[in-house]
Amino acid sequence: MEELLKQYVGKKIDVTCGTNAVYRGDVISIEGGILKLRDDEGKVVNIAADKITVVCECSDSSTRPGFIV
Repeated sequence: MEELLKQYVGKKIDVTCGTNAVYRGDVISIEGGILKLRDDEGKVVNIAADKITVVCECSDSSTRPGFIV
């Protein structure tokens, strides 16, 4: 899993751990079995790589509120 996560360093990803825990953020690093993510608020989240079940890269498509004409 660590080798897979290393290719996402510097990118925004969604990480799922188990059935209810989902995290989104920019990958800072992956070392020692720990994935470090920075979320949109600047908080750093540390996740055990062996607990990760799903990883996918996020698209940064911006949504605009309101009507599209």
